[in-house]
Amino acid sequence: MSTGLVPLTRPARLRAGSRVAIVSPSGPVPADRLEPGLDLLRGWGLDPLVMPHVLDTHPELDYLAGADAARARDLQDAWCDPSVEAVICARGGYGAHRMVDLVDWAAMRAAGPKVFVGYSDITVLHEAFALRTGLATLHGPMTGTETFLTDPATQESLRATLFAPETVSVLGLPTARTLVPGRARGITYGGCVSLLAADLATPHARTSARGGLLLIEDTNEDPYSLDRILTQLLRAGALDGVAGVACGSWAGCEPYEQVRAVLADRLGPLGVPVVEELGFGHGPTGLTVPLGVPAVLDAPGDGTPATLTVETPALR
Repeated sequence: MSTGLVPLTRPARLRAGSRVAIVSPSGPVPADRLEPGLDLLRGWGLDPLVMPHVLDTHPELDYLAGADAARARDLQDAWCDPSVEAVICARGGYGAHRMVDLVDWAAMRAAGPKVFVGYSDITVLHEAFALRTGLATLHGPMTGTETFLTDPATQESLRATLFAPETVSVLGLPTARTLVPGRARGITYGGCVSLLAADLATPHARTSARGGLLLIEDTNEDPYSLDRILTQLLRAGALDGVAGVACGSWAGCEPYEQVRAVLADRLGPLGVPVVEELGFGHGPTGLTVPLGVPAVLDAPGDGTPATLTVETPALR
């Protein structure tokens, strides 16, 4: 019987001169987006290291950043390199499910805690780090994405989290609103909701949500598709015992009025606080949110913005 979520081991914060490895575990990265992202990291005083297969494209399946084994090797080699203090994904897309079981997770665990950053398809790897290594990670922007390259608020959220995480303990954009009022404490987990559903019943999949604060978002899914995804999670018992739900952006999931109705219909009966539009994910601003740490979700019923307050800094 699962005991539910517990706080995970946090990595150390970064400092000027920290070496940061860039990997592409999923889809290919446009070459013209790689260097601008590296320049932003260099501007923060970081030392980016581009892994060998970051710009690869699979010869037959062009939605993959090279062969599964090569993408897995890049991630493992970066993580096990003692000079590397953080691993940041260049983009999401699709492909993490294909390579996650090719990684030697025992070796990753032995290499110790490091910073890991990504979102979207990278949800698969966030779950793997949590469940196979016991390490906390960062649901945050990726170096080859337009939001990271163009939005100052997205950039600052990641920079502050990496270098001074205690300064960004209260998370939420002014758009954050209450769907179901209340206040809940739990351990943060989650990511792209379609990827969470796709992970069900796979080896090493999460078996309990008890005591968790679920963070979900997605992109380019029709309302009926989100209904199906949430219904699958509910029917599988994957949300049993969850303490609260914070929803991020639903870019391309339109019309939003129907998305909101689906969220209220599917999540409302859980009887826990539910917040919408907190500000993480595929939207025009993507806040960096730590996964695997204790936090409090405040969903006020008086119309004031909702917040997620991280009780322990994301990084040591």
